[in-house]
Amino acid sequence: MKRIILTAATAAFFVCSAAYAQQQTAGAPEGGISAEMLEKISQGYEGDADDRAIRNALAGTSIGTLAINAENAAMIDTHFSDRVKTKGITDQQSSGRCWLFTGLNVLRAKMIDKYDLPGMEFSQNYLFFYDQLEKANLFLQGIIDTKELPFEDRKVDWLFSNPLSDGGQFTGVSNLITKYGLVPSDAMPETYQANNTSQMANLIKLKLREDGLALRQAYEEGRAKVGKGPKKDVQKGLAALDARLQEMKVQQLSEIYRMLALCLGEPVKEFEWIRCDKDNKVVSRKTYTPKSFYDEYIGEDLENNYVMVMNDPCREYGKVYEIDYDRHVYDGHNWLYVNLPVERIKEMAIASIKDNVAMYFSCDVGKFYDRKKGVLDLANFDYESLMGVTFGMDKKQRVQTHASGSSHAMTLIAVDVCPETGKPVKWMVENSWGPASGYKGCLIMTDEWFNEYMFRLVVEKKYVPEDVLKMLEQEPVQLPAWDPMFAPEE
Repeated sequence: MKRIILTAATAAFFVCSAAYAQQQTAGAPEGGISAEMLEKISQGYEGDADDRAIRNALAGTSIGTLAINAENAAMIDTHFSDRVKTKGITDQQSSGRCWLFTGLNVLRAKMIDKYDLPGMEFSQNYLFFYDQLEKANLFLQGIIDTKELPFEDRKVDWLFSNPLSDGGQFTGVSNLITKYGLVPSDAMPETYQANNTSQMANLIKLKLREDGLALRQAYEEGRAKVGKGPKKDVQKGLAALDARLQEMKVQQLSEIYRMLALCLGEPVKEFEWIRCDKDNKVVSRKTYTPKSFYDEYIGEDLENNYVMVMNDPCREYGKVYEIDYDRHVYDGHNWLYVNLPVERIKEMAIASIKDNVAMYFSCDVGKFYDRKKGVLDLANFDYESLMGVTFGMDKKQRVQTHASGSSHAMTLIAVDVCPETGKPVKWMVENSWGPASGYKGCLIMTDEWFNEYMFRLVVEKKYVPEDVLKMLEQEPVQLPAWDPMFAPEE
């Protein structure tokens, strides 16, 4: 009996398979992978001795290891014609705070040089506390501002998809320092949660999404109660509803503040700092607030003294772009980007380095990066020979297809200019992955790599040519918050 059942089942299977095959060839829509197409496709892998050797190697070895270009294995020359004076390498550890470390590293290099310090570091934790609190407010206020839009609206969806991030831009550095000042690292040291942000961030994002829903629900219920009476009564009811939403937001932010204080500690409001010279002799001992400390030792107008230039070949050069929500504080401003050919950006970068001024720099750091050498070079890996295919997209096409974009911020500190041509040969950035990472905590990049994977640079206005400064007078081209070119750097 069992054999009969199996035989019947087998026969039924072949009948169904034949019917399915007939449907695929006769009535199914074109575009799927048919048996005939699969036969042709499978010819891409010949299975000869070369293919088998590569297949065997890939079975137990990483692609990056096998693709290393042996002809480019020698360490790159580490001489640089011009280098900014810096001391010490920072470490963001398991966090996305590269933008914050980079911005502060630019400022600390100035302070160390100006006051002849043996070394110092600003508290990233102090500003990170306010960064997360301000971003929480940016999200919640964004939910209030979009309360009349449907839940399916692209902006509302973007807000709920991005309630909080530990990534960011130089915009955040300027906004936060201008509002809250600076403190040295020993006044508010790092905590475990500051160095390992994912769990804290997930909990805060979960709470913020819940809070956002509560705000929208409160508005819907309140709006229904206001109804459609006389205009004066409606306006009064809506004003009361707006006030209620703001009260809710304050209560929600107080809970976020508690979560941040538990994880990062409460921000210091006053502290004593002892300044020593390079020989470790005490120069001064004073009590500061974060604002007075910044005013005394840095004192720049960060909001107006810097220009963000970018190289985005997808968009017209010579134009200024503004991205919605490209700020860290609600009462700040979206940063303006001037889009320029890469050669114009190099001119400004060289001028700044020659004047001993480091810069905020961002790029697509993961491309062609040899971690052992700490070198970014297009010749580091030969993926084409390994895989037997070509990768032919240019920079514009990579950006258009989401294959490349700015992913990491570092501090640009050095350039090697060829004395014969006056052209840059290579560059160096100070990274924030610790002193053991890369080349003594830094990364070296060839000029060819710079062309392909550099995206943004923040330059002091005194190094920006007049014609570029003139571009800032344009009405900026508005771009949405979800534009792929402007994801936060981590």
